Amino acid sequence: MLNLQSQSTQNWLRQVDHHLDELLIDHAHCERKAASTAMNLMNAYTEDRKLCQEMTLIIEEELEHFEMVLNLLDQRAIIFRRIPSGSYGKKLNQLIRTDEPNRAVDRLLIASLIEARSCERFRLLSEHMRDRDPILSKFYASLFESEARHHTTYVKLAENFECREFVKNRLSQLSAEETKIITAGSSLPRMHS
Repeated sequence: MLNLQSQSTQNWLRQVDHHLDELLIDHAHCERKAASTAMNLMNAYTEDRKLCQEMTLIIEEELEHFEMVLNLLDQRAIIFRRIPSGSYGKKLNQLIRTDEPNRAVDRLLIASLIEARSCERFRLLSEHMRDRDPILSKFYASLFESEARHHTTYVKLAENFECREFVKNRLSQLSAEETKIITAGSSLPRMHS
């Protein structure tokens, strides 16, 4: 369903355990960046009415999630601040081809993979926190469905630029690259480290 070719590691869950505050701050930044990505796609493909409609919905939902995470931070007396970004998104975006419609397809599929990885990690966090932090567990369980829906939306929109088989093959290629990036991991405790 999520088109991921790997699962998150126990090492990532150890980072969560040791740096939960920082991970929650990063999560807020991720929601803001997701809204920004959708806005950038809308700006780049303004003539595509269907894409703009879907991006409007995603922007609204991502900003709602951003506000939800900020409220969670407030409840836990965690100060929202700038933190260094991980390299995950940057490395994925380096895979984007520059010629159209390949650029559009890649941008949409990379957005879909980021949403898929978020979805997978939200499920893991929900399960991992079930006994030790039921509120956080429930919070992450509540986000799972929307991330999966965003993933599917981005893949379907890519099919407006190229045929389904082309999109499927490119998604598989990008997913293999995403696996390499996520497997390498990061020393920074991030939602996508």
